[in-house]
Amino acid sequence: MTRRQILRQLVGERRGLVVPGAYDGVSAKLVERAGFPATYMTGYGVSASRLGMPDMGFAGLAEMADHARNMAASVSIPLIADADTGYGNALSARRTVALYEAAGVAGLHLEDQQLPKRCGHLSGKAVVPAEEFAAKIRAAVEAPTTEEQIVRVARAFDAPLLFNYAPSGRSPLLPFSELARLGYAIILLPVDTLFVAARAIQAFLGDLRTGGEVAPLAGRRMPFADFNELIGVADQLALDERYSS
Repeated sequence: MTRRQILRQLVGERRGLVVPGAYDGVSAKLVERAGFPATYMTGYGVSASRLGMPDMGFAGLAEMADHARNMAASVSIPLIADADTGYGNALSARRTVALYEAAGVAGLHLEDQQLPKRCGHLSGKAVVPAEEFAAKIRAAVEAPTTEEQIVRVARAFDAPLLFNYAPSGRSPLLPFSELARLGYAIILLPVDTLFVAARAIQAFLGDLRTGGEVAPLAGRRMPFADFNELIGVADQLALDERYSS
């Protein structure tokens, strides 16, 4: 089966599939290596890691599609991607889908925000009229902010649903088992890997600055050989040898 078919099958099971977010090729590989059947390209993480800027619409369609292409190529599992608002009107959303499909994305989600958009878990957002968003997705759903709303959404739709499990966001974080019981098909963890990496790098740099030596901190990093194995150095060297001999 194609990765899109695999994702469709996983979503159709409606078992609360946990999908960790990734923000680049290495983090996507680590998600796959950990045994998860799918990963997610977080727009928040892409904007932060690629631009060093917040998720407020600074990363455009070309940048996001390019990033999605690289991430999809780095793994063999399905990639779900953040497609923001579709980067314009209904025609723009159509083009977004086409570019994401060409990039190898197995699934995407659209938001119903007005421009300039911002991360869904930041305050100060405004959504477009339901009629306008219906042209893009045929529905407009307000993000739940209480447990009662989460339950009501699960009961209101006879369709696979996605829960955006963002730490410190506006939606309460029910246990995975409860979300699965309610029938949520996918549970996205959009930014956990980014935040974990940022804290680890911050702590490393702080200790390096204080201690003035890197040798005592060697145990914190992945060994060179292990990292080379993760990104496939040996495979590429073997291909180079094959083509040059």
